[in-house]
Amino acid sequence: MRLRHIELFEAIRATGSLSRAAQALHISQPAASKMLAHAEAQVGFRLFERVKGRLRATREAEILAPDIARLSRDLESVRKLAANLRHHPHGHLRIGCAPSLGLGIVPRAAGISRARQPDITFSLQTHHTGELVAGLLAREIDMAVTYEPPAHPGIARIDLDRSEMVYVSQDPGTAAMPLGSVRPERLIAMDPRDPLGSLLQTALADHGVGMETALQVQTHYMACAMVEAGCGDAIVDAYSAHGISRPALSVRRLEPPVYFQIGALVHADDPMSALHHGFVECLRLACAEVARALAP
Repeated sequence: MRLRHIELFEAIRATGSLSRAAQALHISQPAASKMLAHAEAQVGFRLFERVKGRLRATREAEILAPDIARLSRDLESVRKLAANLRHHPHGHLRIGCAPSLGLGIVPRAAGISRARQPDITFSLQTHHTGELVAGLLAREIDMAVTYEPPAHPGIARIDLDRSEMVYVSQDPGTAAMPLGSVRPERLIAMDPRDPLGSLLQTALADHGVGMETALQVQTHYMACAMVEAGCGDAIVDAYSAHGISRPALSVRRLEPPVYFQIGALVHADDPMSALHHGFVECLRLACAEVARALAP
């Protein structure tokens, strides 16, 4: 089957009609009919049969359908890449990241990248990890930057840095906060579906602290804002805690420390270009800058 046959096959499956498939492909119905006949001649069997006025895939076509759908997605990816190259000849990156990293690490990395190569353009968006993975698989973004990057079929992981969780409160103390002394009734908790929320929940449980909290939020910056408003205390990533300018808040390390990884995710089937490798280097430099700022 040729690429045009694949487009017609998918269009007929989507519309159930040769005429509507032809309209979707901007060709005449006779041309679509001739193309379908040519495709069936090449494969050696019928691809569609008419049932109650609609075209329905034959049993053989249904067996072919998953592979044809994959080829169709790959073709669409090539088209999107060609469009990016046409509109951004010097390079364009679509970056997705966790909300907290969108206020610190990723903007720093983009700034470093553009200082080196001013012609590079970016589109940046923030999502939670599950949405980032879905965006990569759909090839809606080129790279995702997140906490505790999960293992996922079809996704490759690149480790960038290791950091730690910290305790944020209005208490002026500076001593490390023992995990076993955390009061759950005062804790503004992260969503346990969040990678760091899950990591923290496990660490607290290991020290006999439950999670019967009164407040739960979805972003680390919101947790810090809730602490400032006097709603309780929070445990967030060090990047978020030190990326805010709120004199009323104190930031304390945890004892023992709760470490986490920051990583980049890319589509496993797409080879990384020099542009991708360059941005990974910029991300590592941005992480190193923040690490120096966080050092005691």
